[in-house]
Amino acid sequence: MINKININKLTSGAYVYLRENDVILAVLSGLFLFFSFPKYGFGFMAWISLVPLFFAIFNAASIKRVFLLGFITGVTAYIGIIYWITYVVVNYGHLPMYLGIIIMLLLAGYLSIYIALFAAGVYFFRNKVILCFVAPALWVCCEYLKSCLFTGFPWANLGYSQYLNFLFIQFADVFGVYGLSFLIVSVNAVIFVLSKQKTKQAVNSFIAIALAVTFVYIYGFVRINQVDREIKKAEGLNVSLIQGNIDQSVKWDNFFQKRILDFYTQLSLDNSPGDKGLLVWPETALPFNFQNTGNMRQQVMDLPQKTNAWFIFGAVSYEHKKESTNYLNSAYLLSPEGSIKGRYDKVHLVPYGEYVPLRNIFPFIKKLTEGIGDFARGKGYEPLEMDERKIGVLICYEGILPHAARAYKNKDVDLLVNITNDAWFGSTSAPFQHFSMTMFRAIETRLYLARAANTGISGVVDARGKVILQTDIFEADALKAEVKYIDITTIYARCGDLFVLLCFLFVLLCLLLIWKGRLKNDDRKYTGKNK
Repeated sequence: MINKININKLTSGAYVYLRENDVILAVLSGLFLFFSFPKYGFGFMAWISLVPLFFAIFNAASIKRVFLLGFITGVTAYIGIIYWITYVVVNYGHLPMYLGIIIMLLLAGYLSIYIALFAAGVYFFRNKVILCFVAPALWVCCEYLKSCLFTGFPWANLGYSQYLNFLFIQFADVFGVYGLSFLIVSVNAVIFVLSKQKTKQAVNSFIAIALAVTFVYIYGFVRINQVDREIKKAEGLNVSLIQGNIDQSVKWDNFFQKRILDFYTQLSLDNSPGDKGLLVWPETALPFNFQNTGNMRQQVMDLPQKTNAWFIFGAVSYEHKKESTNYLNSAYLLSPEGSIKGRYDKVHLVPYGEYVPLRNIFPFIKKLTEGIGDFARGKGYEPLEMDERKIGVLICYEGILPHAARAYKNKDVDLLVNITNDAWFGSTSAPFQHFSMTMFRAIETRLYLARAANTGISGVVDARGKVILQTDIFEADALKAEVKYIDITTIYARCGDLFVLLCFLFVLLCLLLIWKGRLKNDDRKYTGKNK
């Protein structure tokens, strides 16, 4: 009796120890994921970020426990990655700090559900399918759902952590950022499998994944050389990107309107791109309504004539409807002669940043858009035509949307222009994360990308995803560079997220095979064939 009690105590103690260890491992994975992204992170950490979570999953007693562990990993990661949400809603939504923290935690909790689903899927398949292949497929499926459901939030998808891994990220023009995420998770999985057991299957999985990663690096080397050759013989265009660094607290103050416009004008005249070049101002750079006639509008119309350059700038526009007026977040294109050649209206609006869902159900959330506005959606990703050249404009958040850049690529644009206002983020991680994700649009489409921000990071990214020039944050600055018109076909632009569809089909096939296997086992059980 004494021995039995001792054994029970030891067993109970070991179980509690394992449970505590599982939580620590889940938190460790979350920290690794957080530290994989800028501004504090190091991309190499992504390659081992999920290994602790895998260990926690395989020690867990139930799938409910696994879901909780995955959720813990997600919450730990996303609090570190999107903590800046609190800064935005407190400083510009004028909410109390406690409510800002609650909103950030709610979003982090929602995003964590996808990592929890991934963990539960890995646990379900752990002894039924080769982990090194099903785990990355599950991750891609969950990441894609996160990026699309409920307007989508593709912020900090795992592949973006490798923005400085120059050779590796070239593969984004084949399968997009999801293909990079797949490879990173597969490496995590094979590290875990080999640490558990060195079976023939584990070794074969390691060889297969090592060959795949090696191929991606070789592809990157070859592709860079190919793009380099195209760059050298391509026609160029001089661009000037103007970063005004206008404080949000004064931007819409009538007293400062003329001063702001004069400052932008002088900075542009001092940094003119030259004849038939391109001058770019940031998102909503104009502190007044451009559609209204007046001296300030005329000052804007005169600027391209003085510089003899094409001119793209951000401004709020409006359209009168029968019973209301719709406001739009727009980009205008003026010719060197000062005439309006086109306007693009932002298509993908940021919920609670540019429009207010559920406003009638939760009236307090209207405060989240104070000082920002409530905008209508644009009609589509339509290029602006600059004589025989086409410009694809991405406004703010659209710079992190692969499908937006791909839509422009398939309409034969020659250059991507991203205008944004990252002053909302302050000196948090968000401006650095935002810029690092936007860089991938250049690789996926093999187009140059010019980015003008009210405050950093403004920059020019070439068709290889290499940053040619960039500014710091919270500095008034101007960049002058030459961009090239590149015409290179990419698999990703043509096929889109076909690889994601294949991942969904692979997971579904695995489920069907397991279900079919169980049916066979049930038949044997009831017919006595397994005796």
